[in-house]
Amino acid sequence: MNNFSSRMDGVQSPIIPIVGQLIRENKGTISLGQGVVYYAPPPAAIEAINDFLNHSSNHQYKSVQGIDPLINRIVNKLAEDNQIIINDNQAILVTAGGNMAFINALLAITNAGDEIILNTPYYFNHEMAITMANCQPILVNTDETYQLNLNAIKAAITPKTRAVVTISPNNPTGVVYSESSLREVNQLCQEKGIYHISDEAYEYFTYNGVKHFSPASIIGSENHTISLYSLSKAYGFASWRIGYMVMPKHLLDGVKKIQDTILICPPVISQYAALGALNTGKAYCHQYLSEINEVRDVFLQSLHKLKDICTIINAEGAFYIFLKVNTQINDFELVKQLIEQYKIAVLPGGTFGMKEGCYLRIAYGSLQKETAIEGIERLVKGLRNLVS
Repeated sequence: MNNFSSRMDGVQSPIIPIVGQLIRENKGTISLGQGVVYYAPPPAAIEAINDFLNHSSNHQYKSVQGIDPLINRIVNKLAEDNQIIINDNQAILVTAGGNMAFINALLAITNAGDEIILNTPYYFNHEMAITMANCQPILVNTDETYQLNLNAIKAAITPKTRAVVTISPNNPTGVVYSESSLREVNQLCQEKGIYHISDEAYEYFTYNGVKHFSPASIIGSENHTISLYSLSKAYGFASWRIGYMVMPKHLLDGVKKIQDTILICPPVISQYAALGALNTGKAYCHQYLSEINEVRDVFLQSLHKLKDICTIINAEGAFYIFLKVNTQINDFELVKQLIEQYKIAVLPGGTFGMKEGCYLRIAYGSLQKETAIEGIERLVKGLRNLVS
């Protein structure tokens, strides 16, 4: 079987397991790598599991689209938090996490060889999914502060383009796209007859008064806007694998075919837990934001000590900082040296599409303050010594 080849040969390997192995080999390493929060799900999510267990039929298959009580709660949440009023031209589908929502959308709107525009730096699982689907990721540079470049997006559109993807608040940069720029992208997609895929997994993680904007709240956008959401971050739900998507109604039959084939239905026990979490509401996430913002401030203050060797953008969302390091050292080699010599782990920027130069993604949501401060001290010391 040595001559066996697969479409997967052209797909990049996910970096988090690779860095995870290095962390395991270097005991005592603090990880600023994976994008998760430090807190657990709300008690109401755990309590809702009893409701699941009280009905024996819950151990059977359920609707491919999601259970009705959860979908109804999502309708209310979208109206309250995102100003998205669901109408007859739209549909909601519960998924096993936000990544599944993305590939559902991708497979529903493309044929092999079609193009999807990603703004760089991109989220690596989006690029991987596009390649798996035998489509072409078209990479468009953002500006020097990682904000959207509308002219560059417009120039990248071809007859094969099927969608423009935006992530706000952004992974990996932490920037929050302005309402005006998201409106411009959405209008451009409408004019060109393509879709706007809006990934909003970090919708509640904004700081210093910066506001998140949902493009699907734009009047008249419902037929070309696909919005992706996740409970993984806001509700400490990473392993429960629950997300959802809002899409034009005309895509629902296709998406249901995809989901029925891959998943049959989202895990019902997780859907009950998700209902409990959403009933708790965004206040659950917001109670932790001040502490996460304190860690963010410490990180930015510490990193500014490296401004002679690094470029730091003061991002106002998610829980990431994307660092450009002025060095000729390969980004993965730098990550490896930081783990092995200084017991601190971050992710290399190349996995996010930044192939020219040395970039690092720093995640600050997974650690409580004391450990996070120790981590950033190790990182600053390591970068100073390795790069200088």
